[in-house]
Amino acid sequence: MTATKVSAETGEISADVRAWRELLARHADITCALDRALQAGHSLGMSEYEVLERLAELPTHSAKIAVVAKSVHLSQSALSRVIARLESDGLVTRDVCTQDRRAVIVCLTDEGLRRQHEARPTQREVLAERLHAPLLKGCEPAD
Repeated sequence: MTATKVSAETGEISADVRAWRELLARHADITCALDRALQAGHSLGMSEYEVLERLAELPTHSAKIAVVAKSVHLSQSALSRVIARLESDGLVTRDVCTQDRRAVIVCLTDEGLRRQHEARPTQREVLAERLHAPLLKGCEPAD
């Protein structure tokens, strides 16, 4: 991508800044759409669904919390809150790692796997609809 300089005199915005703002707007649009659809249809937030899906993709349906945090791009503290909600709903369990007693393993329950499978078509539908759609008027960067 070729960057154009920002003019201090005219306030012209570079191509890089425009692209960045479009990326942020698209991310916000898709995130909001996913949250609405998953909450309405499955009583799951987007982050909760992402944790369930990452665990469902693993052969053991379990992983250290630090590994899950990296794959869902959440801080350790944000992920802990998500996992606490999933645990209170019976969708995951937390166990101490037998090889490293300092680490915590999060495990998908049968109910968690069932809920993830039920919600997957909704998530895929929103992604198919929103990833390539034009941005909504309110999200477009100003010219």
